[in-house]
Amino acid sequence: MPTSTPSTSVASREEWGRNVCVLTYDELDVQSITRSVEDDGAGATVVFVGTTRNTFKGKVVTRLEYQAYSKLAIKTVAEVVRNAHDGSVRRASNSTSTSHVISSAVHHRLGAVPVGEASIVIAVSSPHRQEAFVACEQILEGVKQKAQIWKREYYQGEDEEKAVWKANYS
Repeated sequence: MPTSTPSTSVASREEWGRNVCVLTYDELDVQSITRSVEDDGAGATVVFVGTTRNTFKGKVVTRLEYQAYSKLAIKTVAEVVRNAHDGSVRRASNSTSTSHVISSAVHHRLGAVPVGEASIVIAVSSPHRQEAFVACEQILEGVKQKAQIWKREYYQGEDEEKAVWKANYS
């Protein structure tokens, strides 16, 4: 079973306006997270749900475990979201347009996440679908590349003591 929770890997939350970033040990409620970004001015709501899959590189995965340096990770995730809201987005036509995102929510699990359960849920609402899709992808890639969150995969038939922590973007 997972090791004890490190003192730096704690549940955390940052909110501003209609946006929220959450690190939690609780199971993620996709419907509730999606509802949190709903808006009458939104023509699109895009939701990404990352789940623990049952295989990786030919090995049977039994669960993932996440740890974070929560104090810094929550600020990093919030910065990624702000950048997705404030920055320019590349449209399919290759023109640059200022993004307009109404609301975003990012919830990331900590601790053990069994196969089939959500590790991360990102919901973005925007007046237009393309802006919502682009912002959602920017947030996902930014969180995976920048946030101080690490994962450990456990494989069937392997010694759990030898499982190693790795960056979340592998």
